[in-house]
Amino acid sequence: MKTLKIFIITFLLACPATWAQQEDKEDKDDELNLPEGMLENTDSLIAAWNLSQSYKIDTVSQLADVNPYFENAVYEDRLKRIPAIMDMAYNEVVQKYIDQYTGRLRHSVSYMLGASNFYVPIMEEALAQYQLPLELKYLPVIESAFNPRARSRVGAMGLWQFMAATGKRYGLEINSLVDERCNPIKASYAAARYLKDLYDIFGDWNLVIAAYNCGPNNINKAIHRAGGERDYWKISSYLPRETQGYVPAFIAANYVMNYYSVHNIQPMRVSFSSNTDTILVNRDVKMEKIASICNIDINELKALNPQYNTTLIPGYKMECILRMPQKQILTFIDLQDSIYSDDKMAERSLSQTADSDASPNAKTTKSTSKSSGSSPRYVTIRKGQTLSVIAKQNHTTVANLRRLNGIKGSSIRAGKKIRVR
Repeated sequence: MKTLKIFIITFLLACPATWAQQEDKEDKDDELNLPEGMLENTDSLIAAWNLSQSYKIDTVSQLADVNPYFENAVYEDRLKRIPAIMDMAYNEVVQKYIDQYTGRLRHSVSYMLGASNFYVPIMEEALAQYQLPLELKYLPVIESAFNPRARSRVGAMGLWQFMAATGKRYGLEINSLVDERCNPIKASYAAARYLKDLYDIFGDWNLVIAAYNCGPNNINKAIHRAGGERDYWKISSYLPRETQGYVPAFIAANYVMNYYSVHNIQPMRVSFSSNTDTILVNRDVKMEKIASICNIDINELKALNPQYNTTLIPGYKMECILRMPQKQILTFIDLQDSIYSDDKMAERSLSQTADSDASPNAKTTKSTSKSSGSSPRYVTIRKGQTLSVIAKQNHTTVANLRRLNGIKGSSIRAGKKIRVR
């Protein structure tokens, strides 16, 4: 999918004095290949996310920097206990990556554990939609360290690190104003489709993970050079150098996200709301204005909508989805006339039509405001659709669909009717 550059271990976070449990391995670790996502510095991650007020590091635990020593057999047994379809093999290489996550990268793991509370449910829903192993939700640990605005040195973007060509192939909008590779929901569904396509090709999850990193062509070349062998561990030496450590790093990521507590790693506490919903924005409007009227911190609004390259939401140019806490969603609906009024960008856009009152967007706004008094309207759920997609297509919200249809979760069935107003 993309090529990740290889860096030496000296670029990692400084090693806490209390971590040196396995000093005899450090010389070997210095030669370990690390995926780019493992090199993110915790402080830069939070700064890039504009959420320094939302993440709090645990300073209470006296063991926060103490990584206990365990025998190799303990690690092997723990990997076997992870409820996973995929093979969580244990070997010396996997152990080295576990050592990195539980040692020098333990503060980055704290960040990722906090972020995962918000992003993992989105990823699980997308993976479940395509009946994929849920343990794939930890692929972004090594891809982006759960940073939705992460950008690799070769131009891959977002939680799932899509290259532009691959992102567009899987339906992601990418232009000067919007980059949906950074949209956690859309990118997760695109990644799920891509992973499913890779599995249809190789039929082996280790090869799928490797192909996600270096592309299917390189996997096929390695299989050919290995005389038709399809075992990842047997063809690994024929793969690009950066991919040789990619599957071990993925297994290590699953380990640390399941067993962080036994290594005294404390998740960062997240203060921003995870109870969010989306609404369709159909005019150009600045986030600053929305934040002011809806009483939401502008940094939180940016963090919840990382797909926008600026604070402009270009709703007049294209259909735009805005994610906010549910309370602010209701405020937006009630005060949308104030949000859109006196907005110079919207006025310029609307003035391009012969009659601004008769513009398609004005009609949409009026019909939306009057929808509560209209007769009920139903649509048939198509295969692959989600509540978010149906809400977007019918100019409503997921919360409204749940209310109208008595839906408590997110499960819907293709072929059934659903009320949209």
